[in-house]
Amino acid sequence: MLKGYAHTIEQRFLRYVQFDTQSNPASDSFPSTVGQRHLAAVLAQELREMGLSDVELDEWGYVYATIEATVNKPLPVICFCAHVDTAPDCSGAGVKPLVHRNYQGGDIVLPDDPTQVINEKGHPYLRDKHGHDIITASGNTLLGADDKAGIAIIMDLAQYLVNHPEFPHGKIRILFTPDEEIGKGTQHVDLKKLGADFGYTLDGGDLGSLEDESFCADEINVVISGVIVHPGYAKDKMVNALKIAASLLQSLPAQSLSPETTCGREGFIHPISVSGLAEACSLYFLLRDFTVDGLHQKEALLKELTQAAIERFPGAHYEWIKKEQYRNMKEVLDQHPHVVALAKEAMAQLGITVKQESIRGGTDGSRLSVMGLPCANIFAGQQLIHSRREFVSVQDMQMAVAVLVRLLGICEQQTKL
Repeated sequence: MLKGYAHTIEQRFLRYVQFDTQSNPASDSFPSTVGQRHLAAVLAQELREMGLSDVELDEWGYVYATIEATVNKPLPVICFCAHVDTAPDCSGAGVKPLVHRNYQGGDIVLPDDPTQVINEKGHPYLRDKHGHDIITASGNTLLGADDKAGIAIIMDLAQYLVNHPEFPHGKIRILFTPDEEIGKGTQHVDLKKLGADFGYTLDGGDLGSLEDESFCADEINVVISGVIVHPGYAKDKMVNALKIAASLLQSLPAQSLSPETTCGREGFIHPISVSGLAEACSLYFLLRDFTVDGLHQKEALLKELTQAAIERFPGAHYEWIKKEQYRNMKEVLDQHPHVVALAKEAMAQLGITVKQESIRGGTDGSRLSVMGLPCANIFAGQQLIHSRREFVSVQDMQMAVAVLVRLLGICEQQTKL
């Protein structure tokens, strides 16, 4: 925490999570849901009220803003980024945040669904959070710490720097993005307008986590077409697309290559939705691996299984639609080691044990890095994300602000006139 500063994180976070900003992968609009634009407009207005310059909410729902430099020497322009949307996996409508003050262990029972219980046995991270103020939802929705914790951290950083104009730092660019959870967060980012040299997403978990590697990710949509006739006269004529979909799903490896059977550096094939009718149906799969070669191997396996399923039902056919989502950011960050080094030094100076990790997922930083803006991911305190048991520590979020302030200070000190 920052000595002598009354953090605004808790109040901001409690306000932001009550906006329903769940993204929608089936939408053709951008942002995919109107709630994201509503929150973006609020953030832009709050930044203007702080007195920041170049605050813009653009046509795509991105928020850009500038915190001007307070020193007159050539310093790199640093971007801090977070996303406004929450995951489609769990409802984000009607979030009722609860603050569990001075947590001292034991069960946290979420009142709107008492079967939703958070405790140290199931979630050991809580063992180090005695005395912290823990925020949860009420049991019927996710909380939205992914990534409204990151938003609150960046907004609190901006407030701190506005309140302390004597603190020496270079120019800072703020970027809030929509639709990160559905792989579109950087689709319309204007890097020239952003004008940053490198950046950090605030979209991580445990205190001290610093992520410089992510999955590579693709989305596959398999559209299966069968043959439909009246069911009363269907013998030797009907080919049921739903049964083909079931056959394909049943053929996926049961003990490997799935999120529920992998960890560490293992990738997976993850079916996320099935929709349609007996005539035609659509299946969506997420492919994940830390290398592009591994991604291609999983695509080849899925296509082989799809073709085998189709062949079991003569007369059927399928369409294969592939979308690249993001790529591993490590290859880019290894060419710019100072990005990770600055964050590590900032945490070390604050006595935080650094947990340099690989993300079994991705952030906007994955895409930004490949687009030309080297971008690592710093902790925001998020826990059990995308679930009704999601929680975050207020003190973890405050420490993230302290890390960013220290990072800016180190950057200024290391840069000579």
